Amino acid sequence: MFKTLATLINGANARAEDRVRDAFAIELIDQKIREAEASLKAAKATLATLIQRQRSEQKQRDTLNGRIKDLTRRAEEALEAGRDDMAEEAARAIATMENERSIRDGTLDRLDHKILRLRSSIEAGHRRIIDLKQGAIQARAVRREQQIQTRLNTTIGQSAAVDEAEELISRVLGRDDPFEQSEILREIDRDLSSDTLVDRMADEGFGPSDRTTASDVLNRLKAKTKK
Repeated sequence: MFKTLATLINGANARAEDRVRDAFAIELIDQKIREAEASLKAAKATLATLIQRQRSEQKQRDTLNGRIKDLTRRAEEALEAGRDDMAEEAARAIATMENERSIRDGTLDRLDHKILRLRSSIEAGHRRIIDLKQGAIQARAVRREQQIQTRLNTTIGQSAAVDEAEELISRVLGRDDPFEQSEILREIDRDLSSDTLVDRMADEGFGPSDRTTASDVLNRLKAKTKK
């Protein structure tokens, strides 16, 4: 029972987290880019420190090489002059400096590898941040398009409002013409009256007509013309 409830709660939390991430996706992208830029800045500072140390070690090793070279020349001159004591003292100093140089050579080798790896990581991180920024621009464009589409759907896409408007249009367009309806009613009234019956019988030749017809007018005009 408790395991099932825990599973349901975890599922609800996961869905809520997904909804939050979707709603604030652009803000999260910007935050991640800022974090990546901060990490890149820190890596650059570390690289600068390593390069500075490398240059210092290189400078000290160069100085040490110069001292070893100079003392070696002096020891050779002491041997030629028969001063074995001074040559031996110089040899001890040279051995100490050579041991120090070996340590500095190892330090420089390690620094070279660290600098190379860190520089490669920084270059890769820089390219990824550029890609992230371009992706963020595209994401903002897509989000704006989605917001515009949502507002458009909200404005004209509400099914109830659209259905009601279509129904009103249909009612207006399908409504009977009141003028035509009045004319039909008058025709019906005439048909029901006796006057209409007299006119119809006169039209059939039964008795005189009370109405003036186009034939009457035409016959009258012809008679007038003959006179």
